[in-house]
Amino acid sequence: MKKILMAVASTVLACGIGVAAVGCGGADGDITVVNRTAGSGTRDAFLEIIGITDEELTPDAAEAQETQNVITTVSGNEKAIGYISLGSLNDTVKAVNVGGHAPTAEAISGGDYAIARPFNVVYEKDSTNAILNDFLAFIFSAEGQTIVEDNGYVKVEENGEAFASTLTEGGSIRVSGSTSVAPLMSELAPAYEEAVKEQKDLDVTVTVEQGGSSVGISDVRGGKSVLGMVSRELTEDEKSEFGNSAIARDGIAIIVNKQNPCTNLTVEQIKNIYTGEVKNWSDVGVTFEE
Repeated sequence: MKKILMAVASTVLACGIGVAAVGCGGADGDITVVNRTAGSGTRDAFLEIIGITDEELTPDAAEAQETQNVITTVSGNEKAIGYISLGSLNDTVKAVNVGGHAPTAEAISGGDYAIARPFNVVYEKDSTNAILNDFLAFIFSAEGQTIVEDNGYVKVEENGEAFASTLTEGGSIRVSGSTSVAPLMSELAPAYEEAVKEQKDLDVTVTVEQGGSSVGISDVRGGKSVLGMVSRELTEDEKSEFGNSAIARDGIAIIVNKQNPCTNLTVEQIKNIYTGEVKNWSDVGVTFEE
């Protein structure tokens, strides 16, 4: 049975969120596998890239609702492994190289880092929402793509022009979806609001809410949001249903505890860890000091 990561007071003190379900690192070098819950675009992209299905996942994996849950668990468990958006990586955990390549914007752009995916947005086809269309223009402008790069992602528009707002009145829009795309969107939104204020002296508000890629798609479908954030490739049906654009490319960082001596894994080794074929760090050449 899969374990959902939950905050239990005694467990948090000992090992971080959710480790009650899987233990504080297990015996010897037993690997604690941390996965994302169903509905996560990061999960979908990760599994597709490493080449396994939901049915092939190890039943011993703990499941994390959000990116921060993964970071908290791995930072508190010496033997844990997880995966997160490169843009969410912080100094409480360590990213390992994949196939000898570090997860950097340069390696992603050059195709050397194997575990990478697009950051997509979906919206109503042929939408006449002026703020939505203006905001999209900002995202693909020189200013917007600079924000993409400054936050550690790979830009998708090399020749973006300077942003020039076309708004004639203010207002607000709601953006929702992927917890991986949300940090970038939360940088783009206030920069756009400021640009419109400066250029047009208009007040606009872009509210960014996170809940997973599937939430972003359903919110746009149901009219709750005008823009949905999706951190995976879109299906053909989704491409037919919605207007869509890739706003950046992102690496999926494979993270371990900072005390873990592991520095590099191959895609095949990562796959074997997540299917349960490999259960101990020693099986991938990693040994822990007594």
